Amino acid sequence: MRHTLAWLCLAALASGASAAPAFTLDSPTLHAGAAMPLANVYRECGGGNQSPALRWHHPPPGTKSYAVTMYDPDAAGGFWHWIAFDIAVGAHGLNAGAGTPHSGNAPGDTEQLRNDFGDAGYSGPCPPPGKPHRYVITAYALDVPELGIVAHFDRKAALAAIRKHALAQASLTVVWGR
Repeated sequence: MRHTLAWLCLAALASGASAAPAFTLDSPTLHAGAAMPLANVYRECGGGNQSPALRWHHPPPGTKSYAVTMYDPDAAGGFWHWIAFDIAVGAHGLNAGAGTPHSGNAPGDTEQLRNDFGDAGYSGPCPPPGKPHRYVITAYALDVPELGIVAHFDRKAALAAIRKHALAQASLTVVWGR
C-alpha cells in the first residue's frame, strides 16, 4: 500500500512539474468575440487596413520561428486575409502594421503571401452586407527557422508546410460586419 501511494505521489509531482503553460495568442486591441476595430478593416469598407498588434506567449520548447494567418470561415469557400511566416524566433508578437510588406513593422525576413484580395500581406475584413463574419487569427510556433519558401509560393503548399512544422498553435477570433 505504501509503495502504491509513493508511486502515485511521484506520478502526480512528475506530471505537475512537466506541465508547461499553453501557447497563447492575444492582442492589445482585439478581444475574443468582439468587433474588429475600424483601423484593421479593409480600406474599401472604410477602414485603415492596418494589421493588428499581436502577442504570443509560452512557445513550446523547440520553437524556431512563427507564422500567422487570418481566415474568414464564413465567406463562401473561405477567405484568406493574411499568411505570414518565417517570423524570427525572438519575436514575441507582431507590431500593428506588420502586415504591410517591407514597411519595417515586421521582424527581419518575414515573408507574406498574397491574400484573397490579391494584395501582398494583410487585408482586413470587408464582408458583404448581412450577418457579421468571424475572423480567425492564428499564430503557429514552428520547428524550423524558415519554411524555405518565398512570398510568391503557392498558398496551399505554404499552408501545408506551416501545418507540417507546427509545434503548437493559438487562435483569437473576432467579428466584423456591415
